[in-house]
Amino acid sequence: MLSFLDRIAGAPISWGVCEVPGWGLELPPERVLSEMQELGLVATELGSDGYLPADPDDLSALCGRYGLAMIGGFVPLVLHDPAHRRQTLADARRAAQLMGGAGGTEFITSMVASLDWGPRFELDAAGWDHAAAMLDEIETVVAEYGMRQAIHPHLGTMIERPEDVNEVLERSDVGWTFDMGHLMIGGYDPLEFLRDARDRIVHVHLKDVHLERAAPVLAGEQSIMQGVQGGMFCNMGDGDVPVAELVIELEATGYDGWYVIEQDAAITDGEPAPGEGPKIDVLRSIEYLRAINAQFTEARAAS
Repeated sequence: MLSFLDRIAGAPISWGVCEVPGWGLELPPERVLSEMQELGLVATELGSDGYLPADPDDLSALCGRYGLAMIGGFVPLVLHDPAHRRQTLADARRAAQLMGGAGGTEFITSMVASLDWGPRFELDAAGWDHAAAMLDEIETVVAEYGMRQAIHPHLGTMIERPEDVNEVLERSDVGWTFDMGHLMIGGYDPLEFLRDARDRIVHVHLKDVHLERAAPVLAGEQSIMQGVQGGMFCNMGDGDVPVAELVIELEATGYDGWYVIEQDAAITDGEPAPGEGPKIDVLRSIEYLRAINAQFTEARAAS
């Protein structure tokens, strides 16, 4: 029987919270966290740098006020360039100290081309080797704060396409954030990744995608922000990602970690009325996940 419903968590990006300038309106933390609580979510990721408190005790207290555990969060880091090594390790330590100090366990590394999210480019073998060595160093740093690392494939970063994913899989034994949406946009069938690297998955981002709307972003004709504002990411069950099949296989193979609803959103037409806006979209995705559970439970009972 599926048992994932009590491991569904939220992320502020589903409420449009993103550090990219011009992304859209950021709703107040109190509204976002209270809406997570109202939807029955039991944990949250950190969100963009500076959105939630920068003191571990204050962060823990704020999450606790809404009955939410702190999972950890997404940390953009430059891994390929030796000139950034010292800054990268300092940034990793600062983030791990905050998240781990508030009870977080998942340090989600994103391998960006630059800290201002400059365009990705092809790396040579030396660049990949240095990145792999950096992943080992970061693993040591975050472990000091009770965290484990989970590398995140992501559109527009150095780990975007299947060949990028394979470079890391071959050079490093780092754990992975299984972001089914970003993998699919980049051209790596998430079902194939699940079967290729199941033992490497330590964290899951639930995400559905309209591939047709994502194509201009992958081709460099639109920015990620433009793609999100154009509806590239959608409510689960409405897009091209086989979310139900992926969740069922994850559960069947013993995955027992978090499922984070991370449907990147952008609020561009003013603050929605209470109860409206992103909360409705997240609710629809939760209802879809409940339907997966009900259908699978019924099928198991009938067999």
